[in-house]
Amino acid sequence: MDSATEVVSGIRFPEGNRWHDGRLWYSDMHTGEVFSVDPGAPGGEPRLETTIDGQSSGLGWLADGRLIVSAMNARTIQVVRPDGTNAPFADLSSIEPSLLNDLVVDEDTGRTYVGAFGYDLYGGEELRPGPLYVVEQDGSARLAADGLVFPNSANVLPGTRTLVVSETWGGRLTAFDIEPDGSLTGRREWAALPEGVTPDGSTVDAEGAIWVCSVDTGEFLRVVEGGAVTDRVDAPGLCAIDCALGGEDGRTLYLATADSYDPATTARTRAGRISAVRVTVPGP
Repeated sequence: MDSATEVVSGIRFPEGNRWHDGRLWYSDMHTGEVFSVDPGAPGGEPRLETTIDGQSSGLGWLADGRLIVSAMNARTIQVVRPDGTNAPFADLSSIEPSLLNDLVVDEDTGRTYVGAFGYDLYGGEELRPGPLYVVEQDGSARLAADGLVFPNSANVLPGTRTLVVSETWGGRLTAFDIEPDGSLTGRREWAALPEGVTPDGSTVDAEGAIWVCSVDTGEFLRVVEGGAVTDRVDAPGLCAIDCALGGEDGRTLYLATADSYDPATTARTRAGRISAVRVTVPGP
């Protein structure tokens, strides 16, 4: 992180990093706010796009261009209107009791995949595996996979029909084949991560490697299938939360960090930030 440049600071817990339409988008999870910023604009300030009731997480864009946001506490996916207000697009509250987590939109089909915690993390409940849901373009949702150890970020590998999901407390990346109807089959370990690594947010590059953030060990790792680590950015003493590839040539890696994932701590410190480093392989 010594060579990183600061993009945004004063955030509580930056999540859902995405590069879209020449801007970096992100959630401040612990405030429910969603922002975008032009990192190349001199003195560019973040623009508030919407505010979710409760905690916000993953971001994506539907086939018609509308922004969607994971509303964790309500267990809904909210769609953002042009005026910045939001409304439910998919309601999972009747089928999922735990908090929703990150999401990804499959650009080939317009379907959305969203995970859930599976247990009450903040309440100190004993760890239980969690589910991954698939949401159709009409907002209907169904179970796509179960038994994931805290399913988190997901990526569709470029040029494939392979979905790779981070299992945070499982210390691995898990792959599925995406079937024509959106179902997931062929579950397999895509990469076992180094000892102690807890994969949170992630982003895929043009070569199909995945940059993954380790929230507990404060590092960003570029991982290829099989688990080899080709590149690393260390953020000692911080939670490495999320990342996104973007910028004019796709070779800027945006790194989201915070000092804690405890909402009570981040309310006091507001030490979250997004920084940027240059990498060799661009985004897809």
